[in-house]
Amino acid sequence: MTRFSTMTTRMVLTGLVIATGFAAQASSGDGAGKAGGKMRHERPSFSMLDADGNGELTRAELEAHARVRFDEQDANKDGKLSAEEMAQGDQKRAERRAGKMIERHDTDGDGMVSFEEMSKAGKEGRGAKMFERIDADGNGTVSEEEFAQMKDHGRGHGKRMHKRGDN
Repeated sequence: MTRFSTMTTRMVLTGLVIATGFAAQASSGDGAGKAGGKMRHERPSFSMLDADGNGELTRAELEAHARVRFDEQDANKDGKLSAEEMAQGDQKRAERRAGKMIERHDTDGDGMVSFEEMSKAGKEGRGAKMFERIDADGNGTVSEEEFAQMKDHGRGHGKRMHKRGDN
C-alpha cells in the first residue's frame, strides 16, 4: 500500500471512529458515568469498537457503532434525524461539558463559575498553555502573523504542528 493510501485509510478510519464516538456510551446510558474517579472519555475505546475482538477495526464494525448512535438520536424511530433530534443530542453533550467545566473551575463550591474563577483558569491552566503555543516567538505577545498561524492550524496548536513538521 502506498504511503498516500495508508494515510488516507488512517484518516478515514479516524473520521469514522470520531463520527461514531458516542455509540458505546449511547447504548449504555448518557456517557457521563465515572471510571476510576474520573469522568469517562466520551469516545469508545478501540476494544469497544472491535466487536469481534480480532485487534482490527472493519468498516462494518464502525458502521454498527454509527447505527447504534443514530438509533439513539432518532427519538421518534422514523429512521430519520430531524433538526430537533440532532439538537437534543447536542444539547445533552453541551450540558455535560458545562457541568464538567463548572466542576473544574468552581473553586468556591457555589456550583457556578465567576469571572475571577474563569480568569484564574485562563492564567494558570489551559488558557496559559494555549497562549504559549500561539506565541511562537515566546515574547509574551501574539502578533497578527502568530494569530493567523493559529487560525490556519486550528485552535492554537500551530507551534506543536510546526514541531511535527506539518505546514
